[in-house]
Amino acid sequence: MSLAHPTTVDEFLNYRLNRLLAASGAMTVLLCEGRYGISRREWRLIAMLAAHGPLSPTELAEHANLERARVSRHIATLVDRQLIRRFKVDADGRRAKVELAPAGQALYQALFPESVRFNQQVLSVLSEAEIASFESTLSKLTQQAERIAAQRPIAEKADRRHGGSKRLSHQLGVAKPAGS
Repeated sequence: MSLAHPTTVDEFLNYRLNRLLAASGAMTVLLCEGRYGISRREWRLIAMLAAHGPLSPTELAEHANLERARVSRHIATLVDRQLIRRFKVDADGRRAKVELAPAGQALYQALFPESVRFNQQVLSVLSEAEIASFESTLSKLTQQAERIAAQRPIAEKADRRHGGSKRLSHQLGVAKPAGS
């Protein structure tokens, strides 16, 4: 197996990281949904607000690395459940920020230590030196990926609503199935 010279999809860095996320994230999903009744994404927003304080919805989406529209829906749900509060920041009310409500802070205080425990269990197979090396390597890879993404090396736009099926069929010269 080679990350540097992959010969199958199983050897891609993103695939390997996704497998790690799926395996380690499964514990978080069970904890969030089963014990606390929130989604993993809602937990991410709560954790970001606990770490960074009040944020605009756009800032929260950036910190959480989620699409703005998805964050807006989660904000509405979390406000309805009184886990976060929305407040206006300018006189005409067009700008708003969100912050943890007392119930959200209490949820964070209960869930964060359990998340730390899962994190430590996953990392327990590494030595302190390996963890430090991995942190450094992960930072370098993230910075490089962000630099590449900022350069926009691919001109096409993503069409997630349609799964890109029209473009793929056209590019490959594949006829679309009847009824599509």
